[in-house]
Amino acid sequence: MRLPLSPPLVVFDLDGTLVDTAPDLVASLNHVVTQAGIEPVTYADLTHLVGHGARAMIERAFALRGRALGEEDLAWQMKAFVEFYHGSMPGESLPYPGLVEALDRLQDAGLKLAVCTNKPEMLAKRLLDGLGLVGRFAAIAGGDTFSVRKPHAEHLLSTVVNAGASAERAVMVGDSLNDILVARNAAVPSIAVPFGYSDVPIASLSPDRIIEHFDELTPELVKTMLERRK
Repeated sequence: MRLPLSPPLVVFDLDGTLVDTAPDLVASLNHVVTQAGIEPVTYADLTHLVGHGARAMIERAFALRGRALGEEDLAWQMKAFVEFYHGSMPGESLPYPGLVEALDRLQDAGLKLAVCTNKPEMLAKRLLDGLGLVGRFAAIAGGDTFSVRKPHAEHLLSTVVNAGASAERAVMVGDSLNDILVARNAAVPSIAVPFGYSDVPIASLSPDRIIEHFDELTPELVKTMLERRK
């Protein structure tokens, strides 16, 4: 007797894919670096580092201003960054246009949803909760949920398991190299969005599919991509 197939699972990156978090990440960064006498930076200074964690952003801000940064200073700045960012959520961060409607379509068709992000799990859940989205996802895995993180295949594969789904029935939606690589490493089809935080044109990363707007993310698209795997 053949067992029924598990529902398809759509796994999303968070920063730059589900939610435009750049305004609050840059505000949190400037809150801490100005305390060290660093001139504030702009989103344009950090484009490809938004969504890659406090450490990378703080180091970049110091480098841009030609200032040395010791491990001791970095440690307190990272702590202050997280505290400020956590306390101000969701701030000005907003879901991208068409996202909520896309989630509705997928769920109404019986698909499952999950999040796989390198953002710490606690921050990811707090942000999604503040935006009224947390209950939509069968699993939310952060960069500290497992012993590995994107682009390691096990970050995505373990997220799929936590969502009660099968990797053979999953697709990954993201905006950057780590998302395309983790999908490739896990042998999962990838859908890329061009409006996130990649520092190179998303097409140059060779995702399986690019959508320009969440209006294009439909149950039919997901099922078509899964069919192509066979």
